Amino acid sequence: MQNNEKKNQLSIHDELTEFLLYTSPDGEVKVEVFLHNENIWLTQKRISELFGVGIPAISKHLSNIFESCELVEDSVISILETTAADGKTYKTRYYNLDAIISVGYRVNSSKATRFRIWATKLLKEYMIKGFVLDDKRLKNVNRFFTEPFRFPMQQDKPY
Repeated sequence: MQNNEKKNQLSIHDELTEFLLYTSPDGEVKVEVFLHNENIWLTQKRISELFGVGIPAISKHLSNIFESCELVEDSVISILETTAADGKTYKTRYYNLDAIISVGYRVNSSKATRFRIWATKLLKEYMIKGFVLDDKRLKNVNRFFTEPFRFPMQQDKPY
């Protein structure tokens, strides 16, 4: 396995613990955006929800992106194996931010436009500050922590 392929590998642990919730300004679109190795990953289904178009349109745009060599397929896809309730293992393709943005610039929908505005704002904030904060999570910290955090008291030590 090449270094780039290994870096792109997702695991169930990553999927379940590291994510952002993209919500459009009007609250109409809510999509879990999975994070892994400082990248965002979505399935074709989630990309279709994000941009408000059908999965076949997303698939067509991805095929065109790969055929035109805009992106290299192996560098923007990670396959995650999950076990369903029926006990069968299924392989699901996840596409990284490069693929999501490339599709977003090809999709002509108001939802795609709103996503591009959101993504550009975050990217700009990151480039200027060197970090991005999720203000909504910070404001609702009590939802995540039921007990107040207390620093352990330092004991006075004689010199």
